[in-house]
Amino acid sequence: MMRSMLSRRNLIKAIGAATVAPVLPPSLAAAQDAPKPWWAGNGMPQESAATPKIACAIDVRNGVTDEAIRNVVQIGVHHVLSNGPAIPWTVDQLQPIVDKLKAGGVRLGNLMITGFPNVVYGRPGRDEEIDKIRQSIQAAGQVGLPVVEYNFYAHRAMEGYFEETGRGGAGLTGVDYDRMKDLPPLPQEGAHTLNEMWANITYFLEAVITVAEKANVRLALHPNDPPFPLSRGSQQIMATIAGWKHLIEIVDSPANGITFDCGVTMEIGEDPVEVCRYFGGRDRINHMHYRNPHVTVPYLKYDEGFIDEGDVNMFAVMRELIKMKYSREIYPEHPRAIDYDRECGQIRGYPGGGGYAGDLYDIAYAKAMLQAALIVERTR
Repeated sequence: MMRSMLSRRNLIKAIGAATVAPVLPPSLAAAQDAPKPWWAGNGMPQESAATPKIACAIDVRNGVTDEAIRNVVQIGVHHVLSNGPAIPWTVDQLQPIVDKLKAGGVRLGNLMITGFPNVVYGRPGRDEEIDKIRQSIQAAGQVGLPVVEYNFYAHRAMEGYFEETGRGGAGLTGVDYDRMKDLPPLPQEGAHTLNEMWANITYFLEAVITVAEKANVRLALHPNDPPFPLSRGSQQIMATIAGWKHLIEIVDSPANGITFDCGVTMEIGEDPVEVCRYFGGRDRINHMHYRNPHVTVPYLKYDEGFIDEGDVNMFAVMRELIKMKYSREIYPEHPRAIDYDRECGQIRGYPGGGGYAGDLYDIAYAKAMLQAALIVERTR
């Protein structure tokens, strides 16, 4: 009797539910069970621990102001980089900077280290400079700074820069080797061969990379830019892809990496996506510059206009970074000189370079490329 009553109750419930629930056509029923596409309420993807981080530069050498923090947070940037103070860095110098930024929701991800000419040229006094660099790397590690960037130019050929006029009268940066190819060496620099420069950087890396590993800090060497073959009588070790590859072989460690600059990669006539794959696949991209030149003659003549109009497929580069699981900073550098920045006195740096409004344009473009690439990746 009890089984019969339960059976009748269950039957009544089932009939009631059937009268309330709509009967969906098979196609709609299947659609309900399918994963939602990216536009169906998932929102725009945001940066996370596993994604690249769009960054901009602020100067922290004399401390950090509330205004500087607001300027970056208001445009959706939470990662910054800067030139570093004079070496040796100390924890007492760096910790207040890191803490001030962190309190404002910003992380310092990269400091540029400079001030070691004797190391670069292999002169007396280089061991004292290397000791200061070691101390600086240790201080960086103690405050949680993940990347220290550096240059190793015998001479940076900025004499090849000049200003061109771009769309609407904006300033572009032209680069032409003919403007400086016959300039003599500078007395304080001298002229140096590739063998000399490779010997000097080998000495440097063998002295500092172990310290960087213990401090959990990665070094990032920026390639030569401009990548002219001879610069005031000196050859340049980081002006070719072969040079970039040789660098990471000198000391085989993730702490010995490069700043991958897709703009410089195009300037020397190489494929930025392939180069990204090579170094990203070996976990040697420790920092990234996001730029887009138009090249007339590789190595010798090009101009840098707006980030959306050069020869680099910027979306393809961003997709490759995500495929390589790159999760450190991307710096959209070299803003164009636009009238707003000119009127506000914001022009800085080099011929045709801009300021805050130019940065804003580049950052917004880079963020859009990042979000689009993340959308494509999650729907593959």
